[in-house]
Amino acid sequence: MAPPFARGVKRAQYPEFVTCLICLGGVAVCTWVSFRLGQDLASVGFLYLVFVVLAAVYGGFWQATLVSVVSVACLDFFFNEPIFSFSVDRLSNWVELGAFEFTSLVISRLSNRAQVRALEAIAERRDTSRLYETARRVLLIDTYSDTGNQVAKLVRNEFDLQSVFLFDALPAAMYQSGGPMPETDKQSLASKTQDAYVRNTETFDPGSKTWFCVLSLGMRPVGALALCGTEMSELNARAIASLAAITLERARALEKQSHAEAEREAEKLRTAVLDALAHKFKTPLTVIRTAVAGLPAAGELSELQTELVSMVDQEARKLNELAHRLVGAPDLESREFDPEPEPLLLSRLIKTAIDELDQPADRDRFRFSVSNHEPPVMADRELILTAIAQLVDNALKYSNPGSPIDIGVTPRETGVVLTVRSKGLVVGQNDRERIFQRFYRAPGAQTCAAGTGLGLSIVKTIVNDHHGHVWAQGEPDYGTTFSLSLPMLQKALS
Repeated sequence: MAPPFARGVKRAQYPEFVTCLICLGGVAVCTWVSFRLGQDLASVGFLYLVFVVLAAVYGGFWQATLVSVVSVACLDFFFNEPIFSFSVDRLSNWVELGAFEFTSLVISRLSNRAQVRALEAIAERRDTSRLYETARRVLLIDTYSDTGNQVAKLVRNEFDLQSVFLFDALPAAMYQSGGPMPETDKQSLASKTQDAYVRNTETFDPGSKTWFCVLSLGMRPVGALALCGTEMSELNARAIASLAAITLERARALEKQSHAEAEREAEKLRTAVLDALAHKFKTPLTVIRTAVAGLPAAGELSELQTELVSMVDQEARKLNELAHRLVGAPDLESREFDPEPEPLLLSRLIKTAIDELDQPADRDRFRFSVSNHEPPVMADRELILTAIAQLVDNALKYSNPGSPIDIGVTPRETGVVLTVRSKGLVVGQNDRERIFQRFYRAPGAQTCAAGTGLGLSIVKTIVNDHHGHVWAQGEPDYGTTFSLSLPMLQKALS
């Protein structure tokens, strides 16, 4: 509902009484001149009609009515026989007065309508200019500090409003710009602004001359705006609301971009540090493994010494493998990395990953199942083997000691799915995506085993490079199942 515009339009050119006096003076002069020249009633009547029209245009209906009555009186007194006398019961007098009044009514209405439209056009041009200036200035707003208050202040200043309330739904924050007002009025306007967002409706309050508009992005409401002390059109109010919504969304987009850029820079720094440390680890580990391998040649070792040497060698191999993964992690995410796919059966890679485990007890914990007709996948052998080995290693680390681990391969419409289900740590729903981010470890993982938070991110990178998908599902009171899906050979080739 649009607010009424330009109620009781006033004549801007002259005050009403001045217009009326000028027209009455014109009637008097016309009467004297016409009487002296001996003009007839019809000619003088048309001259009077001119002054009636002028009074209607520049004064209004009531001024034109007064001029009409005076004109009819002059016609009756000076030009109707017998002259110099009044006669109320003459039909001609009433016809003349009716004609003058009808002319006054039509002309005054048309004049009033024309002036209303002229004022509307002026207001529209003014509001359009203000909208343009507002759109230009919102681009200069500092989106890194208090955007809501800046938008409210800008709109209030540009459109000369009493006050502006802006409700941003995402942080549930209310911003206000305007002069001092009673606290009750402020709370009432803030509440009505929030109601406009909740109801997703735009309304105009004639009492306070306030527009309550919804801030929308497409079909999604993101806030509300109250424009106090204005009778602007609904179209302009909606345009202001759209500008405010776009400005808030632009500020949020720039903030996200800034955070993403900061995270990328931090990621590069962490990767560089880990890469440097991994390379430095490899040299002393190589020396340790070489020295351990040479100990049996130095002399006869006891059974205990042989066992200790074997333990040192085993742990040194693990450290060497960890350093190798740290070095290889950045390469997996580089653009230059290119897998070399070949037809493979996931079941064979799973057996290879299990057979490479050092401890027989660890190998015995796995319960393996595979479909009778397992389709092959097109994949890089070493990369997929690394991903499977990482899932196997995670299952051993974060499961209850000695508990069975179920691993299997199942063909589905979307591809071949490998699942690793273990009893122990349950990954929460909020962490099922985050655990595949680099350096992130789920709550409780630190107490189960040491780790870097890189393993699952490497798995995700490898699977994504093969156009597959990896995910996790937590089972309450049991554990977690990790699954990866790779396209079948036929789909990969098509």
